[in-house]
Amino acid sequence: MGQRKNEHYNALVIGAGPGGLVAAAGLAGLGARVGLFEKGRMGGDCLNTGCVPSKAVIASARVAHTMRTAARHGLPAHDPPVDVAAVFARMREVREQIAHHDAPERFESLGVEVFVGAPAVFTSPGTVEANGRTYSADYFVIATGGRPAVPPIPGLRETPHYTNETFFDELDASPGTLCVMGGGPIGIEMAQTMGRLGVRTTLVEMMDQILVMEDADAANVVQDALVADGVEMLTGHMVKSVAAGSPAAGPRAVRVQIEEKASGKTHEREFGALLVAVGRLPNVEQVGLEAAGVAFTRSGVTVDDKLRTANKHIFAVGDVAGSYQFTHFADAQARAVIRNILIPWFPARFNAAVVPWCTYTDPECAHVGHNETTAKAAGLVFGVYRFEMAELDRAVVDGHTEGFVKVIADPKGRLLGATIVGAGAGDWIHEYVLAMKHGITLPGISGTLHAYPTYGEASRRPADLFMKGKLTPTARRVLARRWGRR
Repeated sequence: MGQRKNEHYNALVIGAGPGGLVAAAGLAGLGARVGLFEKGRMGGDCLNTGCVPSKAVIASARVAHTMRTAARHGLPAHDPPVDVAAVFARMREVREQIAHHDAPERFESLGVEVFVGAPAVFTSPGTVEANGRTYSADYFVIATGGRPAVPPIPGLRETPHYTNETFFDELDASPGTLCVMGGGPIGIEMAQTMGRLGVRTTLVEMMDQILVMEDADAANVVQDALVADGVEMLTGHMVKSVAAGSPAAGPRAVRVQIEEKASGKTHEREFGALLVAVGRLPNVEQVGLEAAGVAFTRSGVTVDDKLRTANKHIFAVGDVAGSYQFTHFADAQARAVIRNILIPWFPARFNAAVVPWCTYTDPECAHVGHNETTAKAAGLVFGVYRFEMAELDRAVVDGHTEGFVKVIADPKGRLLGATIVGAGAGDWIHEYVLAMKHGITLPGISGTLHAYPTYGEASRRPADLFMKGKLTPTARRVLARRWGRR
């Protein structure tokens, strides 16, 4: 594919993850000659080792959990015999069903020339080399993504372990016991999932709180859910060393030395497998950024508000550009780059102020804008309006009463941020996202009709609390006189 005589392009895109795919398709669809390079698999982390496979196994684990807890719905509970290999086989089938959206043939049909299997490396500010050939372009888009961070823990690199890049491809049977290193989204999603699939799971997190980007009250609801699912939570602990385990414990068994930070006490445990999920690093190496005149740091490629690099003909999007490492964020950045390449005299200045994210545990934890912690750190004047899911009729009838909705707003009711912990939170956080994007205030949300009974109705309740709080003592006295009350 993509082998033509003329090797000059309007735009060359390096990396076929979400950001690169959107940029390539969008530019080609608007008439540009576009080349797309991918050294690995089309679809990037999201399709192959991230969003898609993780949500597929989460779905299976949720079914198993529903069967075990059916008694709360007045039905006979059943503890299903879980075949982890079958669950992961189903995940790979689902991934294959979705993969055609990102296939080379589809992008060739959209007018993109696709080059798969060899890395593209900058050899100058205007050229790259791949497969021993040189390609030039008017513009470039760097979308090389990121990779799992592997900390320098003694014995870790020498001992077989999983990261998200290998977990979904290589796990083919229950490890019996699993140690998850890291209490961020990937770590806690997979810890809960594997616990629900019958694997005795221990999570080790160096900080005293999981999900450190969330308020403690939100993180605590999620942690309680993991504990209820049988996950052993070792927050405030560190992995000090890793070594191969005994053959009887399985082919990927490990011995892990764990230290409690507060006391300094250590103990050693053996697990059937180890999943390392302690963060990600941008793929800035082996791309030839120095030759291209592109500035970068350990955090990623440096870009301005138009997503241009130090070389104004080269843009960067997605995980490699630092900031938020979300598929939808890379998508939004790529759309801005398309406009900035095709209509540079009316540039799109990328604004990351309103970015939703969600951790897909059960209950889900979704967030947009500020939470209490960040609002205080920024010195903002704000009020907190909180509604408990246990007070929502739909949550009660569904048996999903864990969690809350918490809105941060200024004294005039302008939204500064929102956090939702609850069933399907990632779906209905978007009322707040839309409100923040378009300046809709809490009075506007309070005055909006919401269907009953829905989870979306919970979005209105904090707004109602804001309106109730605006009723001044004087207004209360006037109304009391109106009804003959003192």
